[in-house]
Amino acid sequence: MSYLVEGACQCGQVSYKLNKPPIAVFACHCIECQKLSTAPFSVTAIVRTEDIDIDGELKEWGRLAESGNKNVAKFCPDCGNRVYHYNPDELSTLKLKLKASSEEDHSVFEPQAHVWVSEKQDWYQVPEGVPTYDKQPS
Repeated sequence: MSYLVEGACQCGQVSYKLNKPPIAVFACHCIECQKLSTAPFSVTAIVRTEDIDIDGELKEWGRLAESGNKNVAKFCPDCGNRVYHYNPDELSTLKLKLKASSEEDHSVFEPQAHVWVSEKQDWYQVPEGVPTYDKQPS
């Protein structure tokens, strides 16, 4: 089978193969994503669980978001890289939030919108013409 894109954590213990394009890709500027990425924002690709194959052992950590939603992170126990997030209360949607990274085709993960720009670093300028949301869009 040919895959759209493949990626892995830093140490390579966890890898993924994405079979179809993401449903959506966001750049999140919330303070929590800034902490996660140690950067001005984090890129998240919303993918259907049936469109991705993940291989390797994962650990789990969770927190409650400002909205009241649960946000559970799955990450590599060796290097600590986050691989994806999900809400355990929304398992019926069969979607996960891939913390996308790939050495191959970067265009697959180009953000279609920027969210939580109310917490954006002042020095970062969102590209012109890209939709922005002060918080999480509904």
